[in-house]
Amino acid sequence: TLPTMKMLLSLIALVSAALLANTAPPTCYSRVLSLSKEITESFKELQTSKAVDSCVETLPRLYLDIHNYCVLAKLRDFVAYPRCDRVLEVSELKEKARSLYTIMISYCRRDLVFLTDDCNALENPILPPIETS
Repeated sequence: TLPTMKMLLSLIALVSAALLANTAPPTCYSRVLSLSKEITESFKELQTSKAVDSCVETLPRLYLDIHNYCVLAKLRDFVAYPRCDRVLEVSELKEKARSLYTIMISYCRRDLVFLTDDCNALENPILPPIETS
């Protein structure tokens, strides 16, 4: 029964370690990365939505790369854009952008590394080709 007990304790330890790994709090970087992807996707959905106001077409382009220092100016410009505030989806998107900006300049300021400051890359991103099947 001793080998069975050791095996059972090993199994419990393994399961406990797996549970702890899955419940680890997100890092600043992972939070910024996931929020930027969420914002970019929401913006794409907003642009293709048929139910939104025509002012959405005039919104500043919102492609976010958190490794590009210009993303901070891009977020500020988007949040400060004076039109479309009456569109709920735009207001919600601006609030997410404001949160991302705050996280980046306050909470994660020391944890982020900017690899470039190419502002043009945020205006005209080179996106990977879409694979067709």
